[in-house]
Amino acid sequence: MDALSMAAASGLRSRIEALDLLANNLANASSAGFKADRESYSNYFSAASLEGPEGTLPAVAPVVETNWIDHEQGILTPTGKPLDLALAGNGYFVVEGPRGPLYTRNGNFLISAQGYLVNQEGWKVRDRQGRPIQLDASSPVEVDPRGEIRSQGAAVAQLAIVDFADRQELRKAGSTYFSYQNPMKPPAPATPRVESGRLEAANYQPAEASVRLVGVMRQFEMLNRALTLGGEMNRRSIEDVASVRS
Repeated sequence: MDALSMAAASGLRSRIEALDLLANNLANASSAGFKADRESYSNYFSAASLEGPEGTLPAVAPVVETNWIDHEQGILTPTGKPLDLALAGNGYFVVEGPRGPLYTRNGNFLISAQGYLVNQEGWKVRDRQGRPIQLDASSPVEVDPRGEIRSQGAAVAQLAIVDFADRQELRKAGSTYFSYQNPMKPPAPATPRVESGRLEAANYQPAEASVRLVGVMRQFEMLNRALTLGGEMNRRSIEDVASVRS
């Protein structure tokens, strides 16, 4: 494959990968606490292109080198529900996932029939000692800015809120949850302000998706034209060689 066709084909592939990320971000734009995926680009040099004739430039192919999670805080939107909790600052709630602790900025909590504080999936929310939080569903509950849960004027639990030295070691485990598997750098307690009656919106908005979608589609069209042009040039070259030999 010639350099033009290779670069165009690689560019098309990277644009398809970007569209996949864009579609996932857009699908979760209404999920509380969702963190968008972003892509990082690099250039690929094939071994064959690096061994080309002296004085020629190697063929360069753009590729999506890696995906990274944007942990920037979203807008805190009021809901009026006392067990809807948002974090103003760095930190993550801790819930008991199916295979161990999971971390989230989605504080859309409720009290289960058994009296546990749980998320919408029914996973129990942990306190600072790593225990599930159990409450009296018949009594009003308040959560103060430090994450202390109070019922009838008495403190009954303290929300576990943690942060990480390197958040890029977090891995998505669902739309708004993260897993962490580095025992050498355990999560540390964090002290963001807990906002009761609010939820953190996704940090990716449909307006941004619309702008990026237009840009990606235009790039896709240009790369497709370049690939078509490369194929046409190769066809003419073959025809010219054939006509000379005949």
